[in-house]
Amino acid sequence: MAVVAAYLYRNGERVRPVTIDEKIDCAADKSEFVWMGISDPTSDELRTLQDGYNLHPLAIEDALKADQLPKVDIYGDQLFVVARTAHLDQGRISFGETALFVGHSHIISVRHGSTRAHTALREHLEATHLVTRGTDYVLHAVLDFIVDGYLPLVETIEDEVLAMEHRAIDSFLDRGDVNRIFALRRELIRLQRVLGPMGEVAGKLVRNHLPCIDADARPYFNDVLDHVRRVQAMVDGLREVLTSVFEFSNLLEQQRTGAITRQLAAWAAILATPTAVAGIYGMNFEEMPELSTRYGYFVVLGVIFCICTLLLVRFRRAGWL
Repeated sequence: MAVVAAYLYRNGERVRPVTIDEKIDCAADKSEFVWMGISDPTSDELRTLQDGYNLHPLAIEDALKADQLPKVDIYGDQLFVVARTAHLDQGRISFGETALFVGHSHIISVRHGSTRAHTALREHLEATHLVTRGTDYVLHAVLDFIVDGYLPLVETIEDEVLAMEHRAIDSFLDRGDVNRIFALRRELIRLQRVLGPMGEVAGKLVRNHLPCIDADARPYFNDVLDHVRRVQAMVDGLREVLTSVFEFSNLLEQQRTGAITRQLAAWAAILATPTAVAGIYGMNFEEMPELSTRYGYFVVLGVIFCICTLLLVRFRRAGWL
């Protein structure tokens, strides 16, 4: 069934369930309204809702496609609000969409790909009697619920990034870690593309005079905007940390490569001494004055040893060995 929950509310109390093809005449003073939650509806079900609640065809089309960025559209005396949900799925961020049709006497949420149902939210609003305030307060509660769902996702990524940062300090990152860094950067960029429009949605609901949104309800959407900005700041910080981890890992790798290069150069210089001396005495000339020296062999060995020892001491003092 596409309909998850659909009820008529009167003075903050749940009166009875309603169906999608039922036409209900609610009082104009916001004391009565229908709150309907639908998940992955068919086109026929949305057409039925369109006829029953006078929904705009363009809004119905957008709600059916489920490929919109967050936005607020005005159709006469009704609002059409699109929000994007997000959750982690095997290390990747999966996005869903929640479209909201808001009128004075109805609020209809159409969910696609969202793993968090609104059942607990509905029960909370009923228990605290917040549903008495009308559809604009329910809209705020749903948007706040969606934005609050971003925080655990970002905190999970943050824990992984911090763990990766500690590993980078203690040891070199392997190829898998580097691939994960770039994968996380891509996921955070995708999340930023959603957070920007979500902030614009909350900002419009705070600043603009929109149908179905009373003046005393607009400040509540500022709380949603603050939550979006908080998540945006966390995402920006995580991207900087990922960049720092990658650069720090590269710096350590360059340091290690430089140390190895210096060691190789030092040993090459030390070995060059006996190589050069041996090369001179290996030329097989008959007239070489040192050949007739009785202790020439030992003298040459001693000279080679002294030069190599001197080079070894100098390189160690320089930190090359």
